[in-house]
Amino acid sequence: MRKLWLAFTAVVVISFAVLGWVGFRIYQQVPPVPARVVTSGGAVVIPEGAIHAGQNVWQSMGGMEVGSIWGHGSYVAPDWTADWLHREAVFILDEWSRAEFGGEYAALSPEQQGQLQRRLQVMIRRNTYDPATGVLEIDEVRARAFEANTEHFAGVFRDGREEYAIPPGALSDPGKLRQLAAFFFWTAWAASTNRPGETITYTSNWPHEPLVGNVPTGEAVVWTGVSIILLLAGIAAMVWYYAGRREDEPLGTIPTGDPLLGYRATPSQLATVKYFWTVAALFLVQILLGVVAAHYGVEGGGFYGIDIASFLPYTVARTWHLQLGIFWIATAWLAAGLYIAPAVGTEPKGQRLGVNILFVALLLVVVGSMAGQWLSVMQSLGSGTAWFYFGHSGYEYIDLGRAFQIALLVGLFLWLFLMVRAIRPALQRRDEQRSILALFLIASVAIAAFYGAALGYGRSTNLAIAEYWRWWVVHLWVEGFFEVFATVVIAFLFARLKLVSLRTAGQASVLSSTIFLSGGIIGTRHHLYFSGTPTVVLALGAVFSALEVVPLLFVGYEAWHNIRLSKATSWVRKYRWPIYFFVSVAFWNMLGAGLFGFMINPPIALYYMQGLNTTPVHGHAALFGVYGMLGIGLMLFALRALRPEETWREGPVKLAFWAINVGLFAMVVVSLLPVGLMQTWASVTEGYWFARSAEFLQSSTMQTLRWLRIIGDTIFAIGALALVWFIAGLTTGHSIDKNEEWSPDATKVRV
Repeated sequence: MRKLWLAFTAVVVISFAVLGWVGFRIYQQVPPVPARVVTSGGAVVIPEGAIHAGQNVWQSMGGMEVGSIWGHGSYVAPDWTADWLHREAVFILDEWSRAEFGGEYAALSPEQQGQLQRRLQVMIRRNTYDPATGVLEIDEVRARAFEANTEHFAGVFRDGREEYAIPPGALSDPGKLRQLAAFFFWTAWAASTNRPGETITYTSNWPHEPLVGNVPTGEAVVWTGVSIILLLAGIAAMVWYYAGRREDEPLGTIPTGDPLLGYRATPSQLATVKYFWTVAALFLVQILLGVVAAHYGVEGGGFYGIDIASFLPYTVARTWHLQLGIFWIATAWLAAGLYIAPAVGTEPKGQRLGVNILFVALLLVVVGSMAGQWLSVMQSLGSGTAWFYFGHSGYEYIDLGRAFQIALLVGLFLWLFLMVRAIRPALQRRDEQRSILALFLIASVAIAAFYGAALGYGRSTNLAIAEYWRWWVVHLWVEGFFEVFATVVIAFLFARLKLVSLRTAGQASVLSSTIFLSGGIIGTRHHLYFSGTPTVVLALGAVFSALEVVPLLFVGYEAWHNIRLSKATSWVRKYRWPIYFFVSVAFWNMLGAGLFGFMINPPIALYYMQGLNTTPVHGHAALFGVYGMLGIGLMLFALRALRPEETWREGPVKLAFWAINVGLFAMVVVSLLPVGLMQTWASVTEGYWFARSAEFLQSSTMQTLRWLRIIGDTIFAIGALALVWFIAGLTTGHSIDKNEEWSPDATKVRV
């Protein structure tokens, strides 16, 4: 254990040192935000402060939940960066073509097009920003392109565009519309302007736009090759490791009866039941909102002919869908922690009160943040800063207003306090469970603390820096330390059933966490290849994100071990459905996080795929497939252990397990993946703007593929309803066979 802990400590310390250094480099080399933009003749195109104000307008109306910037955000509307850049380039080429050749650019010969295109590239990639004055000077023709684009985008948000799922009146203030255009211009300027002294843009030549010379960089190609080599090397190392382990390793001495029979739940453990009710309710609402958000992709003005866009626009539906997913999964995990803490430690005085206070705080954050987001998107919070504190942050996955972010952080530290005071007595004992409890405590501290990264940005923070901190939350908080927490919780639950020893569980947990975090912490940077960051981010992200995938490809060993445990003896059958959900976690870890994750992680792949439907392929399969299944498994395990003598009517939970897994697989493979691959083809052959355009997405083939998602969604929804019905039945009694109970000798008896 000493060696394992030394390795764990070294990985964490070194990884965060590298992460901090990378953050320092990002702060140093972010794309500058000009104070003013003027023409070569001195006319002011964008006045001082307009770009920052436009960023705030974009945030307040939903930000990344309505289209995307630099490839990060939602998928129905265009990527505003790519769309602006392409329209600007076409406007300039057409104006030059009419002046010199008397016709549109598209009608010219290849030689004439090449001549104008080269002139455009020289002009648009030249960096004319003066850091001493903060002034950006642009050519007169580019100023005219700005006005044309401003008029176009004002029409989109003022009048609405059904194919973008943007309703009329989404933004009507002329001043705000012009500020929004200024922000879009800046994101496109950073994506097409070379860094000082370099031949690549601030976004490493993203998006793919041949008209301005945006093509993959040499670094993207080289580091993709390196990442693949390291992936193969990592797989070879893991094969060697697993080959050295005996597959016929005995399970050890299994109790003849359920160790939990006769156990009386503590008051605080019983108080966690309402958390699981809330999990079921939030899960159901999230699924319904997901159906609405997905349907907006094929019918942007409503829901099967019903005009819901006027009161539930796509931006709000998608915001709530993502946010509720985070909320119910986190609630399930936190409740599981509150259940386990007294089981391993003690029931401190007032613990039940603390659990109840935390529950009320959770409801206030959920309801309050959702209301604020609706008001912000509907532009009902005034022209001040209320949107920032009580409305919509604009950043995907951390959409809460700042006041609710702070409230959630306070709630997480209250949860940590409740955890520590319960397990502290057990930690003070130097017995075989001390290692697993120490890792349990470390993961709990990280869960409470790392959400604090959401406070790393302010209202006017440079977008590249805001992205740096956002991915601390999305990757390190959700995908990092929640993963460690889950590993420890599952190991402890099996140990509590005495299916594995505490010593073995502790060793396995520390080793698994070390392997996972060795790639997972620094691998966070693969999200930032093209977000205004220096090329060192691309190198580190490519290398370590490949290593992050390696252990995920071997989770089948863990799944097989869990299946063996579920069949170890007759009484374990009562826990088989929680265990089966843990098994499905291993499957989705391999498929969703591993294979689908690596599909988009290499730089050359993400260059073309970022923000296409290949992203939700990975997102749905990894976020729900791994963390959602974990949350359901933990919830069912805790509910099963609270009343181990009862016999469940397993029909609904069996239906839920298979329908949720089959539905998720169909959703991803039948619809999202084909759409994403076709978009990738369009991105490679035509340009990124085309892959996200209404012209491409509204074609008959793409519409058919998007409609096919209804197959997986329907199966999945049936499973969700069955699960909610089953959870409700544990309280009403219709999920319990009252004529049978489990006796101390591990057999069912009639009562």
